[in-house]
Amino acid sequence: MKLLDSKDSRDSAFLRKKPPRFDFAKVSKKEIDETIKEMRRIMEEQAGVGLGANQIGVPWRMFIAKDGNKFYVIFNPEIIKRSGKAEKIEEGCLSAPGQVFPVPRSEKVTLAGFDRNNKKIKIKAWGILARVFQHEVDHLNGILITDRR
Repeated sequence: MKLLDSKDSRDSAFLRKKPPRFDFAKVSKKEIDETIKEMRRIMEEQAGVGLGANQIGVPWRMFIAKDGNKFYVIFNPEIIKRSGKAEKIEEGCLSAPGQVFPVPRSEKVTLAGFDRNNKKIKIKAWGILARVFQHEVDHLNGILITDRR
């Protein structure tokens, strides 16, 4: 697995495709765990705080994120609520190396999805974690930070 680069035309085409809903019945627990482990390795090597599966060429609707010591794995994520004003803050992206853009994001979000064991989860996030969740959901919807400027 490799990190896709939005400047590469083939990578960009893949990044802009919206992965289908993840079906736990079609993927083994071992494959899920190995993919999460590899995604975490790549994210940490690049000093990132979030990574969508499609950013490494895996057509799954899932992402990982970290906030301090807390690590998140979320399948089929949906932002079900946004609140607070939209703040425009500079954001980078592992799939757009060296590029930083001011991106407006809601201060707070509520995210619903499933954990790696297919259990429903709901997370209320604010600050940087809310921004990371919105950024990663954008990836899974085929939206890059260059589209949000």
